[in-house]
Amino acid sequence: MPRRPWVVGVSGASGTPYAASVVRGLLAAGEAVDLIVSRASRLTLLDETGISFRDAHWRADLREWLARGADGKPGTFGVTDADLDLVRYWPAGDLAAGPSSGSYPVKGMLIVPASTACVAGVALGLSKDLLQRVASVTLKERRRLVVAVRETPLNGQTLRHLVTLDEAGAVVVPASPAFYAGATHIQDLVDFVAGRVLDAAEVPHRLYRRWEGELGSGSKEGS
Repeated sequence: MPRRPWVVGVSGASGTPYAASVVRGLLAAGEAVDLIVSRASRLTLLDETGISFRDAHWRADLREWLARGADGKPGTFGVTDADLDLVRYWPAGDLAAGPSSGSYPVKGMLIVPASTACVAGVALGLSKDLLQRVASVTLKERRRLVVAVRETPLNGQTLRHLVTLDEAGAVVVPASPAFYAGATHIQDLVDFVAGRVLDAAEVPHRLYRRWEGELGSGSKEGS
């Protein structure tokens, strides 16, 4: 079978644990991943985790990132060589990268987290870096684009950009965790948002407990 990955774009918004959870969920489902980490997101990743993400050492840095819990504890999750073998990394400045062309086979793209600058760039079709270029390609090829916007409050300009993305066929998933799943740890809240991103991509996962119509079930599970 030819390789058909999901492209995961990580922009500079706060929320790098969301991206790590999404990538772990894709790998757990046996999905291949093409990863794009924007320049701004490297600063956020360094600030939120202490990890320096380097082009020349992306595999080791990604392993450390995916292994870290949302609470900052290293080694929370196991990451194998087989997991990393499913990942292909593309530098954000490489506009000649495979996913920059519509002829490159992918299932779709997940932008998590998506900053307001990233949202604006994609909505306006700026393609100023590889992340934005791939998002534009995803839309023109009518593939699934999921945008996990992470900002609050949202001004009118950003809301209009999000409506533009929705009208273009993208799925907008605010990074807004719910509490009915019985969250007892920050990781549970992160995994809920990541799970909803994967739901939008129709990728199976077990990141959160789904609502089954029983009131109080979340508090029972957490007690």
